Amino acid sequence: MFIDIPIVLWGNLMATSISSVTQRGTSEPFELQVARGQIALHEPLFKYGYNPLIINVEETIWDVGGTYSFIATAAPLVVTSASGATDAGVTGVVQGLDSNYNEISEAFTLNGSGTYTTELSFYRAHRAYITGASAPAGNINFTIGATTYARITAGENQTLMAVYTVPAGKTLYVGANTATHGTDTSGAFITVRFKVRNEGSVFRTATKIDMIGGEILFPYQFPLKVPEKSDIQFTAICNKNQNNAIAATIDGVLIKEGGSLE
Repeated sequence: MFIDIPIVLWGNLMATSISSVTQRGTSEPFELQVARGQIALHEPLFKYGYNPLIINVEETIWDVGGTYSFIATAAPLVVTSASGATDAGVTGVVQGLDSNYNEISEAFTLNGSGTYTTELSFYRAHRAYITGASAPAGNINFTIGATTYARITAGENQTLMAVYTVPAGKTLYVGANTATHGTDTSGAFITVRFKVRNEGSVFRTATKIDMIGGEILFPYQFPLKVPEKSDIQFTAICNKNQNNAIAATIDGVLIKEGGSLE
């Protein structure tokens, strides 16, 4: 059995509690245990990126398009809706890292002009999403100066960026990646690269594939180890000057180093 439900009677009241079978000496899939928070120091990571318009210039697979620029100096993010005052009151959360690569998160509410400036300074911004009942009418950009570091595209209510930085004190083990080519015309093929940059180094290609339409799953029999403070991203380029829609996923587990599993 996968669920154990002990029943306790208090007078006329009936109370139930649900516990994992792992607490009863049996087993369930390890991945499910991690997702349920039952494995100490482990947490799942899933990143999904999408770029609707890649041609014969290499771009990062993310909502904004072009090559992703990583923040050089930690600073507050300016959150701005392209629909301005129409999106006043929209709420959400932005997640990332501070200058020490520690995880940070801040909730935001767009003001009467459809903007918000974070109180925290972000050195990385790798995820944002809408939390309230009101969806934004326009794209919501997260910027420092003139550069956009994240975007919630209207209708998605979440960033779609195959970009991430491993927090301090943790190691990412990538179990599998996927890439999807949504356009296939005139024999055009897409070259997709999964790239890793360790702290203080340059990006290197960890995986490189060519594809024509469809989806490719590339699991790692032995998970790919990515150390703390490393940047990762997916990029793609077409061999012809034509429009392509590209998606990519990063699937792994973050493990806190130096701890005990007790």
